[in-house]
Amino acid sequence: MTNQIDLLQDRVNEEHGFIGKLRSEMARVVVGQSYLVDRLILGLLCDGHVLLEGVPGLAKTLSVKTLASLLDTQFSRLQFTPDLLPADVLGTLIYNPKDGDFSIRKGPIFANLILADEINRAPAKVQSALLEAMQERQVTIGDTTYPLPSPFLVLATENPIEQEGTYPLPEAQVDRFMFKLRIGYPSIAEERLIMEQHANTGSKPNLSPVVSPEDILRARKVVNQIYLDEKIKDYILSIIFATRDPAAYGLKLDDYLRFGASPRATISLALAARAHAFLQQRAYVTPQDVKTMAPDVLRHRVLVSYEAEAEEMDSDALISDILKELPVP
Repeated sequence: MTNQIDLLQDRVNEEHGFIGKLRSEMARVVVGQSYLVDRLILGLLCDGHVLLEGVPGLAKTLSVKTLASLLDTQFSRLQFTPDLLPADVLGTLIYNPKDGDFSIRKGPIFANLILADEINRAPAKVQSALLEAMQERQVTIGDTTYPLPSPFLVLATENPIEQEGTYPLPEAQVDRFMFKLRIGYPSIAEERLIMEQHANTGSKPNLSPVVSPEDILRARKVVNQIYLDEKIKDYILSIIFATRDPAAYGLKLDDYLRFGASPRATISLALAARAHAFLQQRAYVTPQDVKTMAPDVLRHRVLVSYEAEAEEMDSDALISDILKELPVP
């Protein structure tokens, strides 16, 4: 086993090179927000969609656009508005009276990287149009199903739901996102640097692609091979099952949980832990990898009860309690 991990470590070191390039180039435009930058890279490594939540002005859109400019892939930006239609996203059939036939006009969803900006400003019928694309990596228009390009990634931004003019995302769609990130304000030192770099009318840094689709696909193959010990697997399962039946693990959280995490969360947490180990240039997963990724994987999949809301407890607080109480291998 040690020899296999040593060989895998060599592959990790070989394929890890583009991570440093992405981080350094992103830092030329996005000040601070290392948590956000790393999670976007993890989304690429995991082939998982990412939902970014935060008030306006926290560089959510800027970060995604900067990442897209550094990837040698096709990029589409969708600005979600209340009058957006599913055909505006997916495409539609166009009737040609001259030929008496229909032709397909593909929508902006047919790209590698999709920025769904302010996704919670569009109504439910538009949200549901994304379900097949996000889960199956394909789109059905009329009677024909069209595969989407690979890699395919949806990076969506949203303002907090309690703000005026927004719609709650359907739970079925939220579960399609591998990560939900909560973006906070920068520190005073970071904000000073932001002011110094961006409070001018000069030109912005010119960025060019530094990562190819082949780099991403090769790295994903290595991520899938990162060593996951049986004890780590048991730890992941205990976290997921504790969100469903906390009493079985000695946790007094039954009154605060409405729904626990689904099996999709188990898959996502295991893959995210592997990708985080790769990001740290390791060929094996540690319990800390699991604990680091658990909030981003679970916060949108664990639904709290009315009692929890009354006591101002959210899913992050419940996940934190579970991680504190469960024994770590």
